[in-house]
Amino acid sequence: MERKRIYLCLAHMSDAGLEQKYIQEAFDTNWVVPLGPNVNGFEKDLESFVNEIKVPEPVEGTTFNDGISTGSMTCLNKRLVALSAGTAAVHLALIACGVGPGDEVIVQSFTFCASSNPITYLGATPVFVDSEKDSWNIDPELMEEAIRDRIAKTGRKPKAIMPVALYGMPYDIDRIMEVAAKYDIPVIEDAAEGFGSRWKGQVLGTFGRYGVLSFNGNKMITTSGGGALICPDQEAWQKIMWLATQAREAYPYYQHEAIGYNYRMSNICAGIGRGQMTVLDEHINHHKHVQKMYEELLAGVPGIHVHSQPCSGEKYDSNYWLCTITLDPSLRVKGQENAYQTVIQGAVGGAAGVVHATESAHTDCEPNANVEAMRVILDQAGIEARPLWKPMHKQPVYKDAPAYVNGVSESLFKMGLCLPSGPCVSDEDVEYIVTCIKNAII
Repeated sequence: MERKRIYLCLAHMSDAGLEQKYIQEAFDTNWVVPLGPNVNGFEKDLESFVNEIKVPEPVEGTTFNDGISTGSMTCLNKRLVALSAGTAAVHLALIACGVGPGDEVIVQSFTFCASSNPITYLGATPVFVDSEKDSWNIDPELMEEAIRDRIAKTGRKPKAIMPVALYGMPYDIDRIMEVAAKYDIPVIEDAAEGFGSRWKGQVLGTFGRYGVLSFNGNKMITTSGGGALICPDQEAWQKIMWLATQAREAYPYYQHEAIGYNYRMSNICAGIGRGQMTVLDEHINHHKHVQKMYEELLAGVPGIHVHSQPCSGEKYDSNYWLCTITLDPSLRVKGQENAYQTVIQGAVGGAAGVVHATESAHTDCEPNANVEAMRVILDQAGIEARPLWKPMHKQPVYKDAPAYVNGVSESLFKMGLCLPSGPCVSDEDVEYIVTCIKNAII
């Protein structure tokens, strides 16, 4: 019997079939447009989740960034707008922070292009900052160096700072907010991969001025495609809602005095999201369980290292959206002498991937041969594995963008692989994946 293919991360529908219930209600009531009861309900469910602060155990002498003592249970008062994509959320947050032509935005280099592309939509320039070794996220000290240098070189400070919760791992938001406050620069948290991750019990995306969420088909929960923007207050929420609905003015006809966007989530997609919210905690717990299995089963395997949060139970609480490993450059993997011998012809990027033909199998910055060999072996075994995000400062499209680097993200990209971790990945799947990894090592 042929074994099922194991994908990196595919969302799983709720056992109760609530997604179908809400979708059917949308059809029955003819609410199939980018507004409606499901959109409103989904937004309220999301607000309830992101506004709750949970602190497992008091840590003496520490406080939240807003002065709330650890050990307490309290609520924030953030508002939320459901949108067609996480990329749309980034775009609107940048607009709300006043980003425009000629401006610069500090953004983590170790990320997916959706973090930086919207900056260019607005005629602004991304300023890439490399990562710290422990979390793999933006290095706050290097970030401050970049801010000082940009001010010295341009005479202006960056318009915004965008850290990214890489693979769900929290960034050092305390230090980031400290630097941001020092230079009076707004923070836009790209928590697209970190929905449900927390820092000192507080949900990522609720510390900065705005927070970005994604509900793509491979995220912690899905609306098939979609995202959301966490807003600081009612006034900001009102502006984002206005921009997301084509910036319509209050007249009995269509009057537009500013450029708006068709970015609202559909009532059908929101119905899926409402059902997904009922299994969010279950999904997060499963991802953490899979991470723990990888840590235990790969412990002691020479040359293989499972990336985990720097300090468990104190500050970091990762959702482990994707579980990741690094391979020592000295590790030998079967077939690595043949790595990159063939130009890829199939879909790139998983089940939803596309192909843009290329003539060479190589670029000037690529994973090591043993990493590529391991990816190929796992693929042949029916396991989807993928290299880490290629740093944006190494992407040809951003070759002229300012970059402040320390070598961390480029080194990790050359050594790292993402392993399956979603709700559809069983204990038996993890054991099989680990066995394949071990068998691939010479």
